[in-house]
Amino acid sequence: MNAADERARRWRLVLGGGEADGLDFALAGDDARMDAALEALYDADRGAGLGSSSPNAVRWLGDIRTYFPSSVVQVVQTDAFERLGLRQMLLEPEMLAAVTPDVRLVATLLSLKNVIPAKTRDTARRVVRGVVEDIEKRLSNPLRAAVKGSLNRAARNRRPRHNEIDWPRTIRANLKHYQPQYRTVIAERRIGFGRRGATMRDVILCVDQSGSMATSVVYSGILGAALASVKAIRTSMVVFDTAVVDLTAQLDDPVELLFGTQLGGGTDINRALAYCQGLVRTPNDTVLVLISDLFEGGNGAEMLARAAALMRSGVRMVALLALDDRGAPSYDPRNAAELAALGVPAFACTPDLFPELMAATIERRDVAAWAASREIVVAT
Repeated sequence: MNAADERARRWRLVLGGGEADGLDFALAGDDARMDAALEALYDADRGAGLGSSSPNAVRWLGDIRTYFPSSVVQVVQTDAFERLGLRQMLLEPEMLAAVTPDVRLVATLLSLKNVIPAKTRDTARRVVRGVVEDIEKRLSNPLRAAVKGSLNRAARNRRPRHNEIDWPRTIRANLKHYQPQYRTVIAERRIGFGRRGATMRDVILCVDQSGSMATSVVYSGILGAALASVKAIRTSMVVFDTAVVDLTAQLDDPVELLFGTQLGGGTDINRALAYCQGLVRTPNDTVLVLISDLFEGGNGAEMLARAAALMRSGVRMVALLALDDRGAPSYDPRNAAELAALGVPAFACTPDLFPELMAATIERRDVAAWAASREIVVAT
């Protein structure tokens, strides 16, 4: 195919054919089948579309997986669910087995869990477990390593007895005080090993399960389970809409935990923070991560007052406007600014950066400065 024909072919695939494209270029083979798959979705108003038949949809899903890379498949699937109302078809096991699983599909299945028929439940759980395991492989070990490292650094004894001195770290910290004439280092700052038990931290994940936070709920459940596996941390998982549910007991199985959520409904952050206040045992050793878009449906003034009380008590609090990888979230800028004024940094975080965030918070570093160093926009 010469260069002119290749250009015409590409434009034909982009424009979608018909009288408006002005190309009069015929597609053949895989190009024609790729074009038909896209036409079924994006030209459904003037073409045959997918119809209401599950077999048609399954064949179509197979076609897009054949002709497009996985990143494109996920976008096209999302468009199909929104444009053509394919959610109902997910209740068919054949349809569900044909879909390429991702976090957003898991969120969709969790929102439909109460209406999924018995014949589809096992397939749905397999899909959810597969996505959970993929995310765990990618994120769990980095999170555990970051948290354990931060606990060790936070626990170092700065006034150690002689038998508690960590000599390698002490020497490295004092190399600038090397005395050439004596061929020795003057240890102006001694670093000791942390005492066992001094590293304990309480981490409370307080997660908004309203519909707009669906993918954040999925990531929070998986990362919460990874945190719970670190013995030096007592992790609590609380989800809320207008009611509050404590899912801490399910943290050993993130799939069961996710099926224990109830996506949708309103938002009462104030009630959730009130419950979390009751979980705080030692404020100075507690980290509270509020994951919410901050659109408060309850008492906003009380919510801010509770956040202020938690901060005054010594709790380290961070507000994540989203725990997701989709970019800038929609959130309530007024509540975000009010929390920022109280010293609670508010920003969106990707799952890949969550381990670093937890390490910075546990070490009591300036979290807003950490976020700025990662080019994360912090609400002000």
